[in-house]
Amino acid sequence: MKALIQYTERLQGHLDPPSSKNYTTRYLLVAALAEGESVVHFPAHSDDAEAMLRCLRALGAQIREERDPQGKTHLHIRGFGRHPANPGVVDPGNAGAVLRLLLGVGSLLPDVSFETRFTESLGQRPHGDLLGALEQLGVQTESAAGRLPVRLRGGNLHGGRVQVSGAKSSQYLSSLLFLAPLIGEAVQIEVIDELVSQPLIHTTLEVMAQAGIEVEAAPNLLSYRIPGGQAYRVGAYTVNGDYPSAAAMLAAGAVTNSRIGVDRLFEDCQGERAVVPLLRRMGVGVDFDGHRVTLRGHQGLRGVDFDGDRATDMVLAMLGVAALAEGQSRFHGIANLRLKECDCIAVPVRELQRLGVDCEEGPAEILIRGCPAGYEGGVEVPTYHDHRVAQLLTIVGLRCRRGLTVLDAENVGKSYPAFFQDLIGLGARIELVE
Repeated sequence: MKALIQYTERLQGHLDPPSSKNYTTRYLLVAALAEGESVVHFPAHSDDAEAMLRCLRALGAQIREERDPQGKTHLHIRGFGRHPANPGVVDPGNAGAVLRLLLGVGSLLPDVSFETRFTESLGQRPHGDLLGALEQLGVQTESAAGRLPVRLRGGNLHGGRVQVSGAKSSQYLSSLLFLAPLIGEAVQIEVIDELVSQPLIHTTLEVMAQAGIEVEAAPNLLSYRIPGGQAYRVGAYTVNGDYPSAAAMLAAGAVTNSRIGVDRLFEDCQGERAVVPLLRRMGVGVDFDGHRVTLRGHQGLRGVDFDGDRATDMVLAMLGVAALAEGQSRFHGIANLRLKECDCIAVPVRELQRLGVDCEEGPAEILIRGCPAGYEGGVEVPTYHDHRVAQLLTIVGLRCRRGLTVLDAENVGKSYPAFFQDLIGLGARIELVE
């Protein structure tokens, strides 16, 4: 699908964002790891959520969808506890977080493989640090130098001390945390190097606590003790709105100097809540009343310096705002963006440069010197299998005088299938062409 983005003067209105992708995948997982029936209210409808559901069904979870009179979704999940079924091969699609969380679960099986047809995207992402940690717990692993396909020979795990690097992704640690209570013996986890994307570990710990799991975590999140003899309990979980998706819509509102509102946003563990103070620093009037973020326009956008590690999933959307801001913006601490669906440092810089944006990359940062007058556009831009690249290019395209054609625009479905429809509903001039 192509998205033909035309120059748009203003957006107006308010919308209900998608449910949080990260909370949804974690709630689905703990529901499957419990014995008995749990319910997840308002799960995300996205490629990642569908991948998790598909994989959990393959592993033996019984899942029933129910729609209420308002059309909202509720998932009833009868879990498999510590005894997943063995499908032989697990296919996570292009969902890296789903793969990594389920590599831990797959370690409970005597022999299982993980494969993907997205060889140029997920197939290139590294998992060696996680596989090395699973080996410390008694799993035998085979892989293509830490990449897919991966084969696990598990089923006879033991507790004890395990070390894992957190320098590339926090998902490795989350996978071990979800697995540890199922081993039957106490597990101590030590994070070596550093730990990126720490807010997502807070999310993991919050969800595990709601599922009745005790985790003793150090204040710096670099060491953990998970007592043995625990089991996930059934529960009812409600998913909040997704701040990364909301950040993309708020970025579109900022570059068009619009007054829009995004509902169902609360105080939770999502690091991307930082979008509110960041937009204020960039000169945008922003109100937040505890459940809705409202933009009030601005008198000119200005550049910022921002540590993106605390809110990785909104960095690309904010690059779009920086491209229209006066002065220089620097987004740093983002080395792990190179390990997403594509290299999300090199690719955005290259595509923005094609549009005339003055920007450059460093090993772990992006510098942008914005142009408030906007850009000429009039070209086609690829999205490299990445939903956030598609969102970024759309945001900038709203201020391209000759518009922009976003190729493979369906990639937004990974996290926000209604992204273009919601923008159109706010008044964006966008035509979708199959």
